[in-house]
Formats: sequence, C-alpha cells, structure tokens
Amino acid sequence: MGLITAELVANRRRNRHPRLMAAPAIHRIPGKDRHLRVAIDDVSKSIIEQLQSDGRKSYAAIGHVVGLSEAAVRQRVQRLIESGVMQIVAVTDPLTVGFFRMAMLGMKVDGDLQQVADQLASFPEIDYVVVTAGSFDVMAEVICEDDDHLLELLQRIRNIPTVRTTESFVYLKLRKQLYNWGTR
Repeated sequence: MGLITAELVANRRRNRHPRLMAAPAIHRIPGKDRHLRVAIDDVSKSIIEQLQSDGRKSYAAIGHVVGLSEAAVRQRVQRLIESGVMQIVAVTDPLTVGFFRMAMLGMKVDGDLQQVADQLASFPEIDYVVVTAGSFDVMAEVICEDDDHLLELLQRIRNIPTVRTTESFVYLKLRKQLYNWGTR
C-alpha cells in the first residue's frame, strides 16, 4: 500500500468525514505565472501521476489507488483541468499522422519577448513555445507537413518585426517523447 493510500486509510480510521477528505485541495498562490499559482495536495498529485501513466484509466481504478470514490476523483480531475494544472490529450507520433517535418526553432528577439512568444503561440504549426535564457530568447517546436511548409512558416516568423534571427534544428528521428515526469 502506497504512502498516500495508507494515510487516507489512517484518516478514515480516525473517523474523519469522507466528504471533507474528497474535496480537492487546489489553492491559488499569488503571482503572475499561472503554473506557480496553483498548489495541490498529495492526493491530487497521485491522481495526476495515475493519468500520466495511463490517460485512459477509469476514475474508479484511480479512486481505488488513491483511496477516493469515483465521483471524488472525477471532481478533482475536473478542477485540475479547469485550474490549468493539467490537460488530457492523445499524444501521437507526428510522422504517423502526416506531419513529416518537425523542428525546434531558436530565435533572438529585440523588444518584448512575451509579445513575440504570444504571437508564436497563435500559429497552429507551433506546439511548444518557451522564453529562455542563453543563446536564444525564445524557442518553439514546430510540426509541419513537409519542408515547403516549414519554409513558409519560417518566412512568417521572420516577418515578425522584432525577431532578429532564427536558427532551425530539424528533427531527423523522434526517439523519445514522454509526459510521465510525475509531480513534486
């Protein structure tokens, strides 16, 4: 029995009200970055880890592992999604669904980095945008149908007035893509 499950069982044995235990502990913490504003409890972290290992796992099966009812797990998952803590999606290998060119783009930017990052995030070909420290100000992962599509996208990016330079790192083979890093 895991530590979290053992703790839940111990709490129930002390006659704590099960409804109070089922309420998700998601608290907003003041700050600008939405990812730093949400604090979650150990049970919600366990639910996240269960879904990271199998996004199709039933709420009942997750509830069995974490010691909550199916309805309580469903409520927690909904709150985690609504708060922006997680999302549930199907992850594909782009090559198998018709996207034959993937690349990471590094950009040096003059001016407002956030504005450029927001503009890049609006491009449908871009699935990942980060503001970075180091050689590049902004990096973006792109998924394109082919080299012509990548070239057209690069031209659109280079037309953004504050993008000074771009460097492309074309993916030759996707060897690992996981989203199961767990929680802290």
